[in-house]
Amino acid sequence: MGVHNLVSLLGVFLLMGVAWALSTDRRRVNIRCVGVGLALQLAVGLLVFATPGSAKLFLRLNDAVVALMDAATAGQKFVFGNLATPPGRTGSDGLASPGFILATQALPLMVFFSALMGLLYYVGVMQRVIRGFAWVFTRLMRVSGAESLCVAAEIFVGIESSTAVRPYLAQMTRSEFCTILTAGMATVASTTMGLYVVFLKDVIPTIAGHLISASLIAAPAAIIMSKLLVPETGEPVTLGRVVAFEYEREGSAIEAIINGAMAGVRLVVGVCALLIAFLGMLALLDAGLGWTGVRLGLIEAGQVQSPLSALLGWVMAPFALAMGVPPDDALFAGRLLGIRLIATEIPAYTQLAEAMKQGTIVHARSGVICAYALCGFAHVASLAIFTGGVAALVPQRRADLARIAPRALLAATLACPMTGAIAGVFCTAM
Repeated sequence: MGVHNLVSLLGVFLLMGVAWALSTDRRRVNIRCVGVGLALQLAVGLLVFATPGSAKLFLRLNDAVVALMDAATAGQKFVFGNLATPPGRTGSDGLASPGFILATQALPLMVFFSALMGLLYYVGVMQRVIRGFAWVFTRLMRVSGAESLCVAAEIFVGIESSTAVRPYLAQMTRSEFCTILTAGMATVASTTMGLYVVFLKDVIPTIAGHLISASLIAAPAAIIMSKLLVPETGEPVTLGRVVAFEYEREGSAIEAIINGAMAGVRLVVGVCALLIAFLGMLALLDAGLGWTGVRLGLIEAGQVQSPLSALLGWVMAPFALAMGVPPDDALFAGRLLGIRLIATEIPAYTQLAEAMKQGTIVHARSGVICAYALCGFAHVASLAIFTGGVAALVPQRRADLARIAPRALLAATLACPMTGAIAGVFCTAM
């Protein structure tokens, strides 16, 4: 194990130490949950990076996802024509791509994957996969069946995962609420993963496989950080038992595809709205910080293009260093983590891809670790989305959800760098 790998391993324990230090009840922390969760993460990392023969499996899995995405672009090319042609390629009409356009080349993938997930739910595939993950979390980590099922569902879907445990929400403890909110923000849905692949496939050819492993690592990381920050002090109704999966099946496969596609459209509209609003607000805040800095004599006019980005870099750089990012790239990696926290992971991924193309990132290791650490919805917008979504299903517990939500965001913010640190433990690229 090299020095950087060792730093990542120490970073895993450092991040858990921060969560423990901020815990609501340090004496009630479930050591078995933390230990087994860490073992599960290390096992996935070992499988992906170090197991003999895993490289071929990893590449095949990556190729399968890329092939699926290529098929997914047929619809958007028909609708948007040449605007859907990826950068550097020529469309069937012989016209070259106009360059990268988020709205016509990346976001439509969310509609396709949402429709595909709807179909997989209809035929029963997703329920079996989710129940398998839920069984692992329940039996091995000794958390309640309801929160295990919800966390398992959040590996594949978003806020709608809470409907899978609707009958149990009213009786959940504060710790259970923290876990399902944390997992929602620390993981990413399959419907959005294809979007990140579009951003990074040119600079990290095996990114699809990496993001799948990141999703698997993030789930136990979310449980660990949640249970460290808000240990279980009550008696969950479903503790130690696997619960039934609540799902309202459509009448036909076509109806499932239609409903999935419509849900994807709503998701795309929501993403567009958040990007327009938050990026605009960030630009306004950036301008305000720059103006104030110049007036106070803290910075020279034009010296710092983005004062907010520079500030975020310094604040989040310790997390980047804890993940095992070499010092040369720590400020930039910290800036990406900060941007994800306040402006979603999409602009953070686009900046990561651009930096890797231009060579701004010095070490290839930094790019891989950042790709893992950014793979999550741990940002302010998600806090409102997930808390509001669960509160809509169980309005009588709205006050409890509001009180626990900030801790859930903190847990997710720590879980994502933990995912990056696990990747750093095994990553040998420099």
